Amino acid sequence: MAYTTLAQLNDRYGERLVIELTDRDEAPTGVTDTDTVDQAIEGAAAQINGYLQGRYALPLAETPPLIKDLAEAIAIYRLHIYSASDKIEAEHKAAVAALRDIGNGTIRLPIAGVEPKGSGGTGVRITDRERPLTAQNLKGFI
Repeated sequence: MAYTTLAQLNDRYGERLVIELTDRDEAPTGVTDTDTVDQAIEGAAAQINGYLQGRYALPLAETPPLIKDLAEAIAIYRLHIYSASDKIEAEHKAAVAALRDIGNGTIRLPIAGVEPKGSGGTGVRITDRERPLTAQNLKGFI
């Protein structure tokens, strides 16, 4: 499931930048290569799903605004063949950090009922085995 579209990338970064990043022919055509954009969007979705997989049921029923923003930042970064500008690189690093936080549960998405249920455990386990040393078998030592 794609979390962003070509139109959203054009709105956020400008159609001119998207054309510059995707028009890779020897003789530039001045047109966006939609196949290249689709590959970048699919790659961004796969990366996002990798972080969401353990915490949320996929595919998401709806795309939260945060995920849409992260998908845009990752997709535009993926479109760069060479080094990206400092702003785009910083947005990409922030997006990956936010995805890590979502995966860890630090950031929670506003989607009701899709997080997997916990095991019910509190994290502390107690065993009820017999104690080898008791007051009765230590008589004479205490």
